[in-house]
Amino acid sequence: MTYPKPVACSLGADDLQTRLAEIAGVGAAGLIAQEENEGRHTLRFRPDPATRRRLEAIVAAEADCCSFLELDLAECGGELVLSLAAPEPGQTIADELASAFVRGSWASRAPRLASPRCAER
Repeated sequence: MTYPKPVACSLGADDLQTRLAEIAGVGAAGLIAQEENEGRHTLRFRPDPATRRRLEAIVAAEADCCSFLELDLAECGGELVLSLAAPEPGQTIADELASAFVRGSWASRAPRLASPRCAER
């Protein structure tokens, strides 16, 4: 199957490591819960303005280098909710990004939380 957007990341190795470190920092500062269901990652964050700005910057940056990723940032139930998915050939990249948010965060050591579901868009 062909995809309308290339399933590849355009970042060089150094830029990728910098991006993953920024993602891990956001996760460490604000991630409160995470789940994965059929390849879609749902990451829930505290809704403070600094976290929102950092997440918006990451979503915009990822749209530039990995346009095949499906990223959606919304507010639901008093949390910032980042949804992350990719077509099957890019699933490894989506999994790596989700894992970077979780590394070192409280959510990586806590049981998964039952969080309110947002209405599907």
